[in-house]
Amino acid sequence: ITFIFILILFVDSVNRVYRVQVELASATKDNKAGGTTILGGSERMEVQARKFYSQRNMYLCGFTLFLSLILNRTYVMILDTLRLEEEVKRLKGDPASKGKDASALGEAGNAGEIGRLKKELAAKERDIETMKKQTQGLTNEYNRMGDQVSGSDSIPKKDR
Repeated sequence: ITFIFILILFVDSVNRVYRVQVELASATKDNKAGGTTILGGSERMEVQARKFYSQRNMYLCGFTLFLSLILNRTYVMILDTLRLEEEVKRLKGDPASKGKDASALGEAGNAGEIGRLKKELAAKERDIETMKKQTQGLTNEYNRMGDQVSGSDSIPKKDR
């Protein structure tokens, strides 16, 4: 999302540079052709200042866009390096790397990871609800059997 915002800002800054450049060129062209539009000192400085600011913004957005691409690629490379290091440890037989960390590291950064985790969470919640229902059913059956057994004897429960 940030990359898209920076890209939009870059396109806008390029448009502004183009508009200021056209404005400056048309004013210079009218001046050379002997037209009535002559930029005075303060007006010319104002147009040149706008040109400078728009060019500065374009360069800043361009560098930020480029560096965000580099940052993303560096992140992916670091994840690959860590995953490969875990795989090397696993292949060498290092007992410390046999945990779930290696598989989790291999899947880190994937787009479907969040969806997969949500599905796992929903499945575990269904399992919990099923176990609660089974527990309630077993408790009811235990109480029924206990009442049935205690009702058939002539000895009350508290005397046993």
